[in-house]
Amino acid sequence: MENFGSLLKREFRFFWQNKVLRLLFIGAPLLYGILLGYVYGKGKVTDLPIVVVDEDRSEMSAKAIQMFQDNEVLNIAATLYDQNNLSQIAIDKEATCIVLIPKGFEKMVLTKKYPEIVTIVNTSNVLTANYASTALQVCLGTLKAGVQIETLRKQGTPENLVMTQYEPFRTTFIKKYNRSTNYMYFLWPGVLATVLQQVLLLGLALSFASEYENGTFKELVQKCPSLLKLISVKIIPYLIMSFGLWILYWLFTLWFRIPFFDNLWALTLVAGVFVIAVCFIGILVSILIPNQLKATEVLMVIATPSFILSGFTWPLSQMPFWVQCVADVIPLTHFLKAFRILIIENGELSQTISAVRNMLIITVICGIASYVALYYKRKAVLKT
Repeated sequence: MENFGSLLKREFRFFWQNKVLRLLFIGAPLLYGILLGYVYGKGKVTDLPIVVVDEDRSEMSAKAIQMFQDNEVLNIAATLYDQNNLSQIAIDKEATCIVLIPKGFEKMVLTKKYPEIVTIVNTSNVLTANYASTALQVCLGTLKAGVQIETLRKQGTPENLVMTQYEPFRTTFIKKYNRSTNYMYFLWPGVLATVLQQVLLLGLALSFASEYENGTFKELVQKCPSLLKLISVKIIPYLIMSFGLWILYWLFTLWFRIPFFDNLWALTLVAGVFVIAVCFIGILVSILIPNQLKATEVLMVIATPSFILSGFTWPLSQMPFWVQCVADVIPLTHFLKAFRILIIENGELSQTISAVRNMLIITVICGIASYVALYYKRKAVLKT
């Protein structure tokens, strides 16, 4: 036990003496947590600039413009009365939408000639385009309803029948889980989990590869002949430090006032399985590749696209089958699924069993492969 403790101290000392590794493991989660927290801190998009071309200049078109201005998502950057230099003005104002109100709009509405308001949506940014176009649809839908109701009243329709004449049935949409559609709650935790995976893989890429390059692997094997203890010595320091990063992430949620309070202990348990799975992938690559740079490069190939492949922002079901197979061997995919169930959807730990099981399968397979690979590495070095 004393020997095991001294080996753990040796591993911590190795970590602390490596300035680059120390900076990455501690600095990256801290920097990304703070930076992305402030990037997405607002949570939802507001005051998106739009350009309105009002060729009618009527009371009804003025009412529509006022409704646009009152909507928190929209901000009228310019109101024009003709289409001269429209494209240039839209670019200069960085407009997400251009709304064209035609000449004679109010007159055609009142005479039931079915005029058309054209909205040109700038889809160079899909996020802002969706927010702005949805807000415009709400505003124009409300204006349509108001006009229709007023018309029915003028026709002498009794007040108690006005709504049923205009609207034969009601539709109700109820938002659950992230009711405010807050982008911070949706994206920020997933990115931080990705950062945790990357720094773990970077650190563990050097665990055995650095021993090979520095010529200390034989000495390490002689000090610790047990392969299980040898693997444990390399992984335990990162488990301890990962728990410290987990506490840091929790403090970030308090700082940025993110309401992640329920199921934290269940998520911590799932996160522990996630960290162990990531550690065994890192250990396996570090054992197989005796070069620090190459081991790091291989693990970065795994880590870099992992967030995109995880299904967190784009559904896995919409990806080709072979891409889904690749995503399934990355622990982040299963952790983010469990995170969404426990924190976003406020589900039960039992509902994450499939995700936890998949991470355990990754752990077992990589653990056995690491043990076998290390056995032959030890056998080879003791012969020399």
